[in-house]
Amino acid sequence: MAMLLEDIVQSVEMWLKLIKKPQPYIDPNLDPVLLVPGIAGSILTAVDDQNGKEERVWVRILGADYKFRTKLWSRFDPSTGKTVSLDPKTTIRVPEGRYGLQAIDVLDPDMIIGRECVGYFHDMIVEMVKWGFQEGKTLFGFGYDFRQSNRLQETMDRLTAKLESVYNASGGKKINIISHSMGGLLIKCFMGLHSDIFQKYVKNWIAIAAPFRGAPGYVASTFLNGMSFVDGWEQNFFISKWSMHQLLIECPSIYELMACPHFHWQHKPLLEIWREKEGCDGMPRTILESYRPRDCIDIFKEALSGNSVDYDGETIPLPFNLEILKWVKETQKVLSHAKVPSGVKFYNIYGMNLETPHSVCYGSEETPVSNIQDLRFFQPKYICVDGDGTVPTESAKADGLHAEARVAVPGEHRGILCEPHVFRILKHWLRAGDPDPFYDPINDYVILPTAFEMESRCEKGLQVTSLKEEWDIISKDQDDPDDVASRKPVVSSISVSQGGSKQSSRSEAHATVVIHPQNEGKHHVELNAISVSVDT
Repeated sequence: MAMLLEDIVQSVEMWLKLIKKPQPYIDPNLDPVLLVPGIAGSILTAVDDQNGKEERVWVRILGADYKFRTKLWSRFDPSTGKTVSLDPKTTIRVPEGRYGLQAIDVLDPDMIIGRECVGYFHDMIVEMVKWGFQEGKTLFGFGYDFRQSNRLQETMDRLTAKLESVYNASGGKKINIISHSMGGLLIKCFMGLHSDIFQKYVKNWIAIAAPFRGAPGYVASTFLNGMSFVDGWEQNFFISKWSMHQLLIECPSIYELMACPHFHWQHKPLLEIWREKEGCDGMPRTILESYRPRDCIDIFKEALSGNSVDYDGETIPLPFNLEILKWVKETQKVLSHAKVPSGVKFYNIYGMNLETPHSVCYGSEETPVSNIQDLRFFQPKYICVDGDGTVPTESAKADGLHAEARVAVPGEHRGILCEPHVFRILKHWLRAGDPDPFYDPINDYVILPTAFEMESRCEKGLQVTSLKEEWDIISKDQDDPDDVASRKPVVSSISVSQGGSKQSSRSEAHATVVIHPQNEGKHHVELNAISVSVDT
């Protein structure tokens, strides 16, 4: 009996192996796409230089904080512009599996708790595969060490090699780059420094949620309090804000996200502090001090002057790094002078409709700050503007480039990568799937012509032309069905006449437009027009 069961199992296994899995749809006519993530959007591994052992250090769940501190904590080297791990025996690398997509898809495939927090380009990759893109042929990823400056030559060299390899793998087709968040600054730096290479290999660049003029509120509080990429109880299993804080103080990439001091902000970002000071009468007074982006530097210097970490038995001071600040000034010059090369098209998608930190306030009138070094222990309060929750709309829109289109999408900074609206826009711009010439990506609707009739005739010496045209405007917004039933069509009319000294030059036109209430996502529009002129 046992032998018979074993034979049955083997037969079933063989049968299962013979069953072919359904092959995904592949469109050979698509141009290749290269996905570039933002800060903390790439898997990082630490390689032991002595034995070659490699382990994930970002992102991971077990021992996350310990590995983060021992492998990723770094110091900035002003002679090279590179941030180097405190562990001299460790080299940080980015996985290159799946043609670069492994590093930017799901940041921790082993993480079950809070899985939605560690997905990056995953949903977009799944969607693009449905459109006919193929990994290694028309779909690629570029992960990078996000601790580094966005203009570090080592990163620029890697990106050059990546563009060349994608170009060759796709049979010499130019590339569509889709960047997210800080990845937009990296691409803009590359475009400014290597315009000739960019022009040679790139067809379109689509920036999504890029902090072109910085993320003022987000970064100001990061310098003073650190940041967390996971909220709620899940923080207990992840990197502590303090550990992240110590890393970011030595990361040029964070300094490059500071509010651009040369930009003419509609709403000037401020650092505000309620402080207790002695008045002229010797009595303590509480006043609110405000600091503009340039003036914040002195506050950061004073607040972090005593900051340090203990590493391998040694106390290492980590103040606000003025050497990085010098480096960043050069980065800002590169960004400000970058231009889109001829033959390349640039598109900008940015988030909106969310409260987004812009200015930061510490202390209160009742609980003022007496010592600036205590700022690290105060909870920041934000003054918010419109944006995606991280990057203000004002910053994301101000790319300083010639853009084919700038489109606002309601959405959260990371969540925007999963927005169906964004997918529709990308599909349209990438010319993937069946073309839809009537789609308007800016307003996210389709204007579909449904009828067109035109007739001309002569009657009693008059030239009469009549026109009838109808459209359906299709959008994702749905009206309440009960409300639709009670609403009536909107009717509008216009008349135009043209007179002259001679009777033969007189003409008139009259048009009526009827807009029916939305039904099943469609607005039906009718145009009826007639023109009458003297038949000469």
